[in-house]
Amino acid sequence: MSDVLRKENIITGVRGLSKEQVIEKLGQMLYDTGCIEKEYIRGMLDKEGVFNTFMGNDVAIPHGIEETKKYVKKAGIAIVTLPDGVDWGNGNTVRIAIGIAGKENEHIEILSSIAILLSEAENVDKAVSGTVDEIYELFTEAEL
Repeated sequence: MSDVLRKENIITGVRGLSKEQVIEKLGQMLYDTGCIEKEYIRGMLDKEGVFNTFMGNDVAIPHGIEETKKYVKKAGIAIVTLPDGVDWGNGNTVRIAIGIAGKENEHIEILSSIAILLSEAENVDKAVSGTVDEIYELFTEAEL
């Protein structure tokens, strides 16, 4: 995971944003670190229209639709913690949102690594209450 996560792509304690604003923030972080072109952010928002990226355990993993994969320059993830929770639709609340960009099948590997790590509520709690360094360590030491 250390090859796709950079500390500058982790923001903790975010409050007062809507689901769409969280997705835009994640996309902007991926754009700012050279992982994607701007068009991919629209694909992340469009994905929510066809498939809710909530995965349980207060976690959502927004990523682009198939048509926007061509805008991915390199694999990357961005993490936003939301201690107060954000309504992700269908009665689901999200406390950690992880934006994903991956070429070809990379996004499936990244998704599955994150799903395994955050399937344990204890790890979700650690991430939501953690500092940037603690979150980075949690994700990079998990090399799944």
